[in-house]
Amino acid sequence: MMQTQTKIYTPAEYLALEEEAAYKSEYRDGEIVPIIYRTTNRNKITGNFFFQLKLALREENYEIYMGDVRLWIPQYSQCTYPDIMVIQGEPVYEGKGTTTVTNPCLIVEVLSNSTKNRDRGDKFQYYRSIPELREYILIDQYSYYGEQFKKQAEGEWIFKEYEGEEAVLSLEMRESQIRLQDIYSKVKFES
Repeated sequence: MMQTQTKIYTPAEYLALEEEAAYKSEYRDGEIVPIIYRTTNRNKITGNFFFQLKLALREENYEIYMGDVRLWIPQYSQCTYPDIMVIQGEPVYEGKGTTTVTNPCLIVEVLSNSTKNRDRGDKFQYYRSIPELREYILIDQYSYYGEQFKKQAEGEWIFKEYEGEEAVLSLEMRESQIRLQDIYSKVKFES
């Protein structure tokens, strides 16, 4: 059997291709991988969470981005599109332009059946290499469920689960709270 060779791209080649692409792709250590997992529930959950963060942090020095801003992770040569990123202060950009950042303090990913293992595994490992990152939140799109990881010290993360419509997610930033009920507003779970 003949093996096909995967083309390896440099980060600069990836960014140039991504600027002209009709769809988003992630950069994974030389490989370009299309993102093809968007659903209406994922979109509603992401939008609701973004809105709640905007409300909670409106008077603070934070920038909040949703889905279209890339994250460059130099230690692992990875470029991703987190569902939501929060940056304290000013964004630090990779390369020219304002499309790729490097310094989020909070990342939120909405889990799907096709992404949950990567979001909990490799991606979280990569995200932990970002010095500014203090919180990582995973939100399930099929039920009222969330996972939160808070950085305590270098290499030490605390895990907390949130389950049920009445659960309240406690963010470290400005000691804010967001109800799962608000994150899942107008979401219709599949039976």
